[in-house]
Order: sequence, then C-alpha cells, then structure tokens
Amino acid sequence: MSEAVHSDYQGAKIGMWLFLFTELMLFGGLFLLYSAYRMLHPEEFHHASQELNAVIGVANTLVLLTSSLFIAMALTAVQQGRHEAGGRWAALCAGLGGLFLVNKGFEWAAKFHHGIYPGSSLVKAMPPGEGLFFGLYFTMTGLHALHVLIGVILLAVVALLVKRGRVRQGDCVLLENSGLYWHLVDVIWIFLLPLFYLAA
Repeated sequence: MSEAVHSDYQGAKIGMWLFLFTELMLFGGLFLLYSAYRMLHPEEFHHASQELNAVIGVANTLVLLTSSLFIAMALTAVQQGRHEAGGRWAALCAGLGGLFLVNKGFEWAAKFHHGIYPGSSLVKAMPPGEGLFFGLYFTMTGLHALHVLIGVILLAVVALLVKRGRVRQGDCVLLENSGLYWHLVDVIWIFLLPLFYLAA
C-alpha cells in the first residue's frame, strides 16, 4: 500500500513539472516575441516604458518574493507537523497574491483612465513600436495576472485543507505542487519587471 502512495506522489510531482514546462514554453515564446520587436524598435520601447510606474512594479516584485517565502515556510511547517502554522503561512501567501492583483488593478485602471489600452485612439496614434509595447504589456501582464488569480484561489483552498488536516505531514504533495506553481508565477514576474518597467 505504501508503494502505491509513493507512486501516486511521484506521478503528481512529475505531472506538475510537465505542466510547469508547458507554462515556461508559453511565456518563453512571448519573451522571444518581445525581444524581436524590441530589437526593431528600441527607442520607442524605451519611450513607452516611461509611461509605466517602476515603483509599483518593484513593489509588486517585493510582494511576490515575500509570498514565495511564505509558501516555502508553509511547506516546511506542514512537513514538521505544525499544520496550524502551515495553514496560516499558506493563507498569508494567498493574501499577498491578492494584494498583487489589487495593485495591478489600480495600475491598469490608471492606464485606461489615461486612454492607454489596446485599440484606443491614443495607442493607435502612437508610433508603431510604442503601440507594440503596450500590446505586449497588456497581453503578458494580463496573462500573468490570470495565473496569479488561479494561484490565489488554489492557495486559499490548500490553506483551508491544511487547517482541516486534509493536507498534512507525510501527505502534502498538493501543497508542494501549489508552491512550485507559485514560484513559477514569481519567476515569470521577475522577468516581466525589467522588460516593461525598467526598459532602458
């Protein structure tokens, strides 16, 4: 019986790594597309990036880095049998993910308020490179935000399962896989930050 459990555990881990690989392929393709257009329009990309608030970008980076620390602490706590602490850390991680989305919502709202959004007359009047920059910005940060939202929901559910003892010491693959997913979300944002907010 223990071998079957072990097999399921390994299968779940392998399945998660395969899923993460497909996500890396998706964002990797978008990063290559960004790089190609950036080479064609370096000055326009630089000028367009000045419209973004680097302070918000860096603040959101700190939020995600802290959340990754919290999910790591949650896993450590559960592995040590401290389930209440593990549930609390996982919930805090989900909360920081929610804070990231709130910050991103305010940032997007400000852009829409100033007429900077896909298909707007202002974006259409911009030089081609700047229009491409904002098209990629909304596509890539929007896709990332969707992944964050999924992660927040997942982590909130996992935190609840930890507190109820459904995810526990010796049987915490769901928490491990959730942590791996969240770390991927974090890593992707670390690449998005310099591409859009610190483009020079």
